Amino acid sequence: MPINKTIKVIVVDDSALVRCVLAEIINAEPDMTVVAMAEDPYAAREAIRTHNPDVITLDVEMPRMDGLDFLEKLMRLRPTPVVMVSTLTEQGSAAALHALELGAVDFVAKPKVDVARGMAEYAIELTQKIRTASTARLQPLRTSAASTATVAPSKPEAPPSILKRASYPDKLIAVGASTGGTEAIKEFLLPMPLDGPGIVITQHMPEGFTRMFAERLNKDCIISVSEAKHGDRIEAGHAYIAPGNRHLTIRRSAGAYVCELSDGPPVSRHKPSVDVLFDSVAKVAGKNAIGVIMTGMGRDGADGMLRMHQAGAYTFAQDEDTCVVFGMPKEAIAAGAVHEVVPIGRMLRKVWSSLRRWLDMGEALPLILVEGILVFGGVIAFAAWQLRDVRRAREAAERAKRDTPTPGDAP
Repeated sequence: MPINKTIKVIVVDDSALVRCVLAEIINAEPDMTVVAMAEDPYAAREAIRTHNPDVITLDVEMPRMDGLDFLEKLMRLRPTPVVMVSTLTEQGSAAALHALELGAVDFVAKPKVDVARGMAEYAIELTQKIRTASTARLQPLRTSAASTATVAPSKPEAPPSILKRASYPDKLIAVGASTGGTEAIKEFLLPMPLDGPGIVITQHMPEGFTRMFAERLNKDCIISVSEAKHGDRIEAGHAYIAPGNRHLTIRRSAGAYVCELSDGPPVSRHKPSVDVLFDSVAKVAGKNAIGVIMTGMGRDGADGMLRMHQAGAYTFAQDEDTCVVFGMPKEAIAAGAVHEVVPIGRMLRKVWSSLRRWLDMGEALPLILVEGILVFGGVIAFAAWQLRDVRRAREAAERAKRDTPTPGDAP
């Protein structure tokens, strides 16, 4: 979108009150305006044809056509950035996560017009997500996405282990993501084999959604996926997702990594924060960690990934072409915190390659040490042999000198 262009928004909601509240919030911003409002998907369809909006806010439950059905048709026939606005998202419904699978950029709860809680805070959240959506790179809709809410997909077959190793207790993978991250994380984790290192993840998501997100991933993935709990031991073949409204860090205990949760203030404007996770991984795991920063708005994670990089961790960023929003990876790259920039579809293999290099080095090190000892020992032995010969030659010369008669000696 050109700089300084006004963002055109269509508000779709069956509640006239909610439509008015959303319109008032949006129209108060200098860089966006509501060009139309619709009470159901059929009215929305006509408004979209007429106004060609940059962003649509869309309710889930509406008369005449379900919001998710409309979203699926919209993303297939006329892809447009969508922010879901619904009471269902606030309840942590599977509908919100399914909307993200269908191509929605993000979601917010409906405004609580009857509760005197900071409407200013809500307005900031809504308008920021509309701005983010207006610049989002929409990803192609997968043909199976529309059916995932009703038909549980079978887990993929476990691929043969690339690492061919069953245990690496010191290795750890840390992942951070925001807008568009639910699908990126899913693509990264789906083929993850059981013998890989433990994984810790911070995805910007409200309280309640992270548990459901983890449960959905756990059903689909080969590895186990769960919402992190305080004190969880981080095990191979497991991924732990930071709970909404809690920071996730790690510590070392009895030779293992352990999850810790804290209720501190937002960091980098987020809670959970990617910077908080990456900082702790840099301090605790250091060179034994691998960092991955994925799609998302803003710069949360850039400073933390730089500290991981400086601590010896190997780091990756998702590339621009496969990001919904190339914000967080771009900032990490600009900070000099990234070793490799990789499309999300190749991220797992790249991570595995770096693990394999580490393992190969670990296997080769004892051999290198042995070879070095043997070579050094050989040098010492050769030098000793040479010294022995020199000493023997010197002793022989001295004996010969003593035994040789000098002129004037009696016959």
